[in-house]
Amino acid sequence: MGQSSLKNFIQIHAGWARLMRPLANSLICIMLLLGSNNSYALNLKQAEQLAVQSDPAIESFRATSRSFDDESIADNTLPDPKLRFGAVNVPVDSFDLEQEQMTQVKLGIQQDFPRGDVLSIKQKQSQYLSRASLSMADDAQLKIVRDVRETYLNLFYEVSAYQIIRETRKLFSELVKITESNYAAGRVNQQDVVLAGLELSRLDDRSTKIKTREEEYRSNLAQWIGDAAWNNISMEFPVLPVLPEQVDLNQLIPQHPLIRAESAKVNASKQMTEMARQDYKPGWSLLVDYGFRSGNNPDGTERSDFATAIVVLDVPLFTGNRQDKTVSSNEQKISAARYVKDDKLRKLKQLYEKNQHLWQRLGEREQLYKNSLLTAATNNSKASLKAYQSGVSEFNTLMRAQITELDVRLEDMRIRVDRTAAQARLLYITGDSYNENK
Repeated sequence: MGQSSLKNFIQIHAGWARLMRPLANSLICIMLLLGSNNSYALNLKQAEQLAVQSDPAIESFRATSRSFDDESIADNTLPDPKLRFGAVNVPVDSFDLEQEQMTQVKLGIQQDFPRGDVLSIKQKQSQYLSRASLSMADDAQLKIVRDVRETYLNLFYEVSAYQIIRETRKLFSELVKITESNYAAGRVNQQDVVLAGLELSRLDDRSTKIKTREEEYRSNLAQWIGDAAWNNISMEFPVLPVLPEQVDLNQLIPQHPLIRAESAKVNASKQMTEMARQDYKPGWSLLVDYGFRSGNNPDGTERSDFATAIVVLDVPLFTGNRQDKTVSSNEQKISAARYVKDDKLRKLKQLYEKNQHLWQRLGEREQLYKNSLLTAATNNSKASLKAYQSGVSEFNTLMRAQITELDVRLEDMRIRVDRTAAQARLLYITGDSYNENK
């Protein structure tokens, strides 16, 4: 009759086997996507793989990185030369190209040369932006894995809690029948019958609330993995990679993809300042023309053709309102990028410390429930049942004991889920073996 006789469907120390080979994982993911009858139990690793494989944000960052790689090659290339062709000094009275000695048909080429080292500096800027986008792709993947883990864990809790309550309801339903039988025999009063029915209805209400939250978490999970979110989920408790024992935040956080991206943006801003400084140097162009002349000189000889070579230089004389202000503007952009980086460094450190403390305290509570509270609640429930059957205690005492055991079991599951969710947030910062094993 006691809850201790109910099946314990949650194994506290359930561990994951070695990760399956990548091909097998991909096949399972496809089966989950194609399965319309929910015949496959979705586990956390499969949910992670589905989310990462189908997420457009990751591919967007990677495509942006590739675009900057291509752009960096173009940035270090001289501008296309300009071809010049035309006629000069043409008499407008006759438009005869042989009438005047100064008339020429010109063919030339012009090549512009940018100021200073603008080309190589611009190439470096594109390379830094490429690195920033690639790091953002890595960060997006870590965030998706983190969010999927938290959502899946909350879904796991609701599914597990629903099963725990359904198991408890079976016991309460039996207690209601026993109470009604005892009432008919005159051994208990009507209040016990009413109380038993009330607690049974309250369990039904809790089940409905849990189902509502379960559907909410499935909807959230569906944004990453689609219809597979509505499959049955594995009832093995999700296990995440182990956290590192010793962590030096001053070494760890600067290597985080989010910070690497911001560092690359700072370096890209520095290149913008270097390009602005090149404006103090003159740019120049080279022009080469060949002029064809038709007709003859007065002495009957053919007119000579003309060749022209011209070098054009920029003269940056008045720099106060343009070059100086452009350099100053870009220096302020460097400062802004550094402040953004420092802010994200600070937030990552705070996030790590907050979840590290939470993870440790939840670990202490988990051990307390495992070593003491679960056993005490079960023993109290058994003792109350025996006392009620012996007529020593009242029915409301039995109900309180049964509800206490239910609450303790649910709280134990909540603590383990919350601790694993905190571990997922820590792994977002410290990294895990997901990328290596996928």
